[in-house]
Amino acid sequence: MKLWGKIKMKIALYNAKVYVERERFVEAVLVEDRKIKAIGTNEEILATTDIDEKIDCEGKTVIPGLNDSHMHIFNFGERMCQVKIGDCESIDEMIDRCKKYVEENPDSVKHGLYAQGWNQDYFTDSDRIPTRFDLDKISTEIPVVLERICGHILTTNTKTIELLGIDANSPQYPGGTFEIGEDGYPNGIFAENACNYAKNVIPKADIKQRKKMFIEASEYAAEHGITTVQSNDLGTIVFDYPEYFKFFKDIYNSGEGIIRYRHQISFETVEEFKDYIENGEFKNGKYDEDSLIQLGPLKLFKDGSLGARTALVRGGYKDDPTNNGIEWMSEEVMDEFCKVASDAGIQVATHVIGDGAIEKTIDSYEKTFGEEGNKLRHTLVHCQITDKALLERIAKLGIVVSYQPIFLDYDMHIVEKRCGKELASTSYAFKTLGDLGAKIAYGTDCPVEDCNPFPNIYSAVTRKDSKGFPKGGFYPEECVDVYTAIDAYTEGSAYMEFMEGKKGRIKPGQLADIVVLDKDIFTCDPMEIRDILPVMTMIDGKIVYKK
Repeated sequence: MKLWGKIKMKIALYNAKVYVERERFVEAVLVEDRKIKAIGTNEEILATTDIDEKIDCEGKTVIPGLNDSHMHIFNFGERMCQVKIGDCESIDEMIDRCKKYVEENPDSVKHGLYAQGWNQDYFTDSDRIPTRFDLDKISTEIPVVLERICGHILTTNTKTIELLGIDANSPQYPGGTFEIGEDGYPNGIFAENACNYAKNVIPKADIKQRKKMFIEASEYAAEHGITTVQSNDLGTIVFDYPEYFKFFKDIYNSGEGIIRYRHQISFETVEEFKDYIENGEFKNGKYDEDSLIQLGPLKLFKDGSLGARTALVRGGYKDDPTNNGIEWMSEEVMDEFCKVASDAGIQVATHVIGDGAIEKTIDSYEKTFGEEGNKLRHTLVHCQITDKALLERIAKLGIVVSYQPIFLDYDMHIVEKRCGKELASTSYAFKTLGDLGAKIAYGTDCPVEDCNPFPNIYSAVTRKDSKGFPKGGFYPEECVDVYTAIDAYTEGSAYMEFMEGKKGRIKPGQLADIVVLDKDIFTCDPMEIRDILPVMTMIDGKIVYKK
């Protein structure tokens, strides 16, 4: 990977297939300073005087820079440095990998081992969740915390439980649970907010390490065509707000930040949120209109995940009828957060997966809507389990939805078991919700999934898993076409951050965030979309990646 630091005043990309809007393409684009100056034929653009650099695209397809509407880039940076457990096919394989990692990296694990990525549904010998007895085989001397891919459930070893000082008589953590085993002692399984207490046993990366991780994760994102990340890091991964607001500003002021970054910020209490409105970053932060870094919404969590059976579902789980999931935040607290945000003119984005969480969050949002409706563009992040009435209500109220189509790769194999066929048929309703007129953005929730956008687009277009199953697609009536998928990933995500008209299209006056692809995404076999890679990425008029 090469990074170009110098900004050319005028760059012409020609001999290309430049996507402008549905079924409209041009041959060339002129970039001047940070913006798109003109689009047109090769002759028109190359006739411009004083072009600093002319790039022959050799007929390749050019699209706007892709905008991940929800992810956790700090967490992704950590994952890039961890033992890889995401593809483990058994608990024993996970134990063996971790034991080997501990043996080969004694300095990095001297205070504990943390990794994320396991999924019990991928275990071929058993689909049980690992317990402390399994992780004790990795080590009994250091704390070991292994988090499920969804981030809503994890397992620890006995050492971690001892350091937490909990037993069967200890009160449960607010907004989360730890399980008690048959022996009357915690079995190492933590869910939802309780996960944070377990993870905090292991010291976090320091700010110097964070910077290295952030830059490496940003380079990976740019290499895969991501030019903007809307990332929830403060309040979920790091909690020293003043230090990390300054951290980001220092990186971008020094020119080391290459991708656009928009904060999605979580707070544990309404009082803490109020303080940041009255005395903190929401009052004092200075962000230029088109700068690479922006202050974004309040990020809330209403429920958990489908895979962990902690998503809040109205009718209970079909494969666990007495379980309705976990409600992270009460209606009263949710209402208060939304009212405070509304009064301050701050957008709200909420993690919602189950239909119960979606309904209750819409209720809280709607209480703040005046005659102008959803003027703050409050957003439902994930919005997976829906019936027709919920979809119609979302569209009618103008609520934005940040979808992660790549979740289907796994969820299509469990959703009918969890929710039943009828509800599954109206869930992950990418096409229906769009047809109803709702505003839709795409993202990956990285590192729950890799931030590579092309498997995500593949999932939206084909509704097949990575192996091409099922043959016709999972409820194929919800497949979208390539235009729709790219528009959701560009203009839709830009709308979510109040930037439509400024980025998300290759049109004169818009910011020059541009990606050149190695394959024509509009005409190739849809099965090949997941393997597409950029050959060049431009952000803010600067070439940041070139293959």
